[in-house]
Amino acid sequence: MIKRNQLIFSLMLIFLVLQTCQNNKTNKLAPIKVSQKNNHFFAKHNGEPFFWLGDTGWLLFSKLNRKDAEKYLENRNQKGFNVIQTSIIHNIEYINIYGDTALVNQNVTKPKITEGINYEDPAAYDFWDHVEFVIDKAAEYEIYMGLIPIWGSNVDHGYVNKEQAEQYAKFLEKRFGDKPNIFWINGGDTRGNESTEIWNIIGNTLGKEDPHHLITFHPFGRHQSSMWFHKKPWLDFNMFQSGHRRYDQDDTKLAYGPSNWKYVNTSYNKNPIKPVIDGEPSYEEIPEGLHDTSQPYWDADDIRRYAYWSVFAGAAGQTYGHNAVMQFHKPSDAEAAYGAKQYWYEAINDTGAADMQHMKNLMLSRPYFERIPDQSLVAGKNGKQYEYIAATRGKSYAFLYTYTGRTFKVQMGKIEGKRLKAAWYSPRNGKYQKIGKFQNSGIQELNPPGKHKNGNDWVLVLDSLQ
Repeated sequence: MIKRNQLIFSLMLIFLVLQTCQNNKTNKLAPIKVSQKNNHFFAKHNGEPFFWLGDTGWLLFSKLNRKDAEKYLENRNQKGFNVIQTSIIHNIEYINIYGDTALVNQNVTKPKITEGINYEDPAAYDFWDHVEFVIDKAAEYEIYMGLIPIWGSNVDHGYVNKEQAEQYAKFLEKRFGDKPNIFWINGGDTRGNESTEIWNIIGNTLGKEDPHHLITFHPFGRHQSSMWFHKKPWLDFNMFQSGHRRYDQDDTKLAYGPSNWKYVNTSYNKNPIKPVIDGEPSYEEIPEGLHDTSQPYWDADDIRRYAYWSVFAGAAGQTYGHNAVMQFHKPSDAEAAYGAKQYWYEAINDTGAADMQHMKNLMLSRPYFERIPDQSLVAGKNGKQYEYIAATRGKSYAFLYTYTGRTFKVQMGKIEGKRLKAAWYSPRNGKYQKIGKFQNSGIQELNPPGKHKNGNDWVLVLDSLQ
């Protein structure tokens, strides 16, 4: 009798331990909020900073099986990524790797559902079960899923009407709204002044049915959500797409080219205040200009420049992308889009992806919510295009980024303290090189290590000495 009671007690204890572990995981991973401290940044449920470090995995739900999806998520977790931007229905005829279609007769109000889930038997689960599996697996790796309900071209081509948009959005909320690790990304590489009513219906419906998760809009290249939806109550934060053209290739009205900090400035200074993210800069290993594969390809140096320019201008994080990864290019594909030269499982370890964690670590190493962009730290005239110096600061620290490693001048007296200590931080390996100590007054000229050239990028780090 005693042994039986001991066994029962042991089983109860194991259950309580497992339940506690599950509760701790649930408490650790909860919907992200806009920080109430300044409304420019994101915060976790406990008030700690959430620095958005995203990756574009647009075709994740269709191209990868469960084993490969976990391999991808594990790799991204190891590199510090905490958001995966992906499309639930990338095209109206969507079929995943298991041969499952998302819809009945290509109608978004009729998701193709198979009752019951048994992941050991592919015939016993459906497209939506696979989506749910990946979302839950991402949660295990503390990764949030930025979900695009339906890619913009499907709406622009008239495959979704107003009534269907509302019903589909309600279905998505009912199916996935209880997941702690999601963002909703309305749109999908589209202009908000086209099919505007549909996008507002999807946004309003998700905002009403699912008030716990943040919503944004992913626009067409060289456009930003704040152009059309900034004051809409469903838009919780802004997103823009700065890729994929050089300065001489950008023929849009704004013609910012790679200077994505200009997009940040526009949205950052709008009222009401909302966070802003570059949701699609130029991808690593994609042709400059996107379509002509005879052009040079963007590389890791360019990826870092986009990231530091954007974040130092006030963005709440940054999204990375790789040509082969965003399409999950693999040997069985008939062709590679945009001249992809690698397979996704090789490309996930390319240099640019590994470099992103150094930016995230730097931004979280100092008091986060007090940080503001401040170009007055750059003394005299700033450089043009790639010679531009980006600057940001808190009360007792300042960061200045140079992409080319050129000599530049700093206006002291912008942060606290009579004296400052200075160091160079490498965006390529996350290591510091000490410079020395300075009086916190006047103008100080600094010369980064190495030669003056594109890709010799450094962050000047200034800290107050109390």
